[in-house]
Amino acid sequence: MEKDLIKIYKRLKKILKKYEKPLISKMDLDSKYDLWSIKDVEFAGRKRNEVFFAGLIIQSKYVGFYYMPVYVDTSLKEVFKPELLKLLKGKSCFHIKSLDDKLEKQIDFALKKGYAMYKKRGWV
Repeated sequence: MEKDLIKIYKRLKKILKKYEKPLISKMDLDSKYDLWSIKDVEFAGRKRNEVFFAGLIIQSKYVGFYYMPVYVDTSLKEVFKPELLKLLKGKSCFHIKSLDDKLEKQIDFALKKGYAMYKKRGWV
C-alpha cells in the first residue's frame, strides 16, 4: 500500500499518459497534470472547443484525481467498485490518500470506460 503522495501521483500519471494522444495535456508539472479533448463539442447545451477529461494534483494530504466523465454521465458511478466510490468527494473528484494495485486497476478501468464514453459521443 503506497502512501507517499509523490509516488501515488507518478503511478496515476503513468496511467493517464496512455490517453495523451489524441487527448492533450495543458498542464504537465511535477504536481499537476491534466488531459483535454481539443474538439468542438456540445455539453450541457453549450458549445465548447475543448472538454476536460481527467487530471491529477498533489494536495497537502491526498492526490486529487479529477474525472470529468462521471460529471458528464453520472451512470458511470455504477462501474466504480466500493473502494473507489468511497473516495469520491463531490461530483468528480477523488481523494487518493493511499494506493494499492487493486485501486490502481479500478482507476485504470474507470479511465477506459470514460474514454470509451467520450469516443462514443464524438468528443475524441
